[in-house]
Amino acid sequence: MRAGKRLWIIAAIAVGLFVAAAPAFAADPTGATLGKDAAEHTAIGLNMLWLVLGAILVIFMQAGFALVETGFCRAKHAAHVVMTNFAIFGLGLIGYFALGYAFMFGATSVPSIGFLKPLGTMLGFGSHGGVIAHTGFFLGGGAYDVGVLGFFLYQVAFMDTTATIPTGSMAERWKFKSFVIWGLFCGALYYPLYGAWVWGGGWLSQLGAGSLKLGHGVVDFAGSGVVHAMGGVAALAGAMILGPRIGKFAKDGTPRAMPGHHIPMAMLGTLILLFGWFGFNAASTFAATDLRFAVVAVNTAIAGAFGATVAMFWVWKRVGKPDPSMAANGMLAGLVAITAPCAFVQPWAAAVIGSIAAVAVVESVWFVERKLKIDDPVGAISVHGVCGLFGVLAVGIFSDGAYGDGLNGVAGGVRGALYGDWGQLGAQAVAVLVLCTAMFGLAWTFFKITDKVVGLRSDADDELEGLDRPEMGVLAYPEFVPGELVAATNGGSHRTVVMVD
Repeated sequence: MRAGKRLWIIAAIAVGLFVAAAPAFAADPTGATLGKDAAEHTAIGLNMLWLVLGAILVIFMQAGFALVETGFCRAKHAAHVVMTNFAIFGLGLIGYFALGYAFMFGATSVPSIGFLKPLGTMLGFGSHGGVIAHTGFFLGGGAYDVGVLGFFLYQVAFMDTTATIPTGSMAERWKFKSFVIWGLFCGALYYPLYGAWVWGGGWLSQLGAGSLKLGHGVVDFAGSGVVHAMGGVAALAGAMILGPRIGKFAKDGTPRAMPGHHIPMAMLGTLILLFGWFGFNAASTFAATDLRFAVVAVNTAIAGAFGATVAMFWVWKRVGKPDPSMAANGMLAGLVAITAPCAFVQPWAAAVIGSIAAVAVVESVWFVERKLKIDDPVGAISVHGVCGLFGVLAVGIFSDGAYGDGLNGVAGGVRGALYGDWGQLGAQAVAVLVLCTAMFGLAWTFFKITDKVVGLRSDADDELEGLDRPEMGVLAYPEFVPGELVAATNGGSHRTVVMVD
């Protein structure tokens, strides 16, 4: 009865928020008013199509994450791991739809995107004091607009990427109930807060326009920081509080190998992520008429290729074998690192960025496991956290000034330290500091509270058996019996117990 009453109270509050947020639908829900003439209307339509197709590609990346994480985990947890990657889309979207988008981009009025010109108003710094926005809850009111809804679809796909990253570092022992709470929290508050500061016209984006004059303020073209590092620091906080999997470390702290059950699955997932990343980066121009997307796409491919290849050779040199899992993480590391600077750097810089990220991810995976004694089954902390932070700094190092005139209200293209603007590197360093302190602290606090209230970790017996049956009620591979395999011999009088991963 008490649970039912709480649900009714929550529903009533939700309905009240929706009514309050949507007094009228005064925007343009059909797009009929966009463009002064047929030619401009067609151009706007082309840009809208570009944005929606980009969103579709990014949403498809969820399949890549699901395959990568499931393949890198053990068979007895496969249904649980893939379910977290599946469920996060719905959970995160609901949180972002209800609250997150309004906090990140809501302004006193939300005009049509026709196309980039009205973004200056919609993302205006003055509209929410530089910290958090306040209108458009449940996409009500002026958000009922073709431009805003297209932009929402693109942004919600990015948010789900952030939300899914901790499912890798916390895999094989994360209680599903507490995971559900994370999905809602990430979409509603965690991702939108930092996103509002950088992409919503907030205080970090304004560091170049104020008295500090730090370049163009914090610049993050497609989300090395806003998306990946945000997920990476949350993955670190969650894994630290959750603790390692049972049996991961010996009594003397030596890590034990717990190999993933399906490397081909993980490699296929990596290729799917590469495919979707072109929507992630290139479509972040928001307009097909912005031909810089060609540079973005090429830089993305270069960084991914160098990341995979350098990681393969680096680990080959270090351990004597070209480890496929490290090569896959090397490709992802290059892609993560190029995501912020992809529009502002030359192809040679993309190659350097991908190569540095490749070495960094290999060394970071070993450092996190061997020195910090943190158990991260898929390397999410290193791929998204370490390489995401590097990508943020890369903007302030390698940007050549050819693109970004007027970005965040600052004239001229974005230039890094190699091209004379150390202020831009300073702004990017501030972003890294905020990510490693404020946002890590917020994630840590959330996971700590969740652990105290509902429990973060699955029961030890369930973990040993495999989370598929006790938490999901199904087995990913029914022909395998997780936990213990009992073989009857001598007429059933003898039991042989074999632990199965």
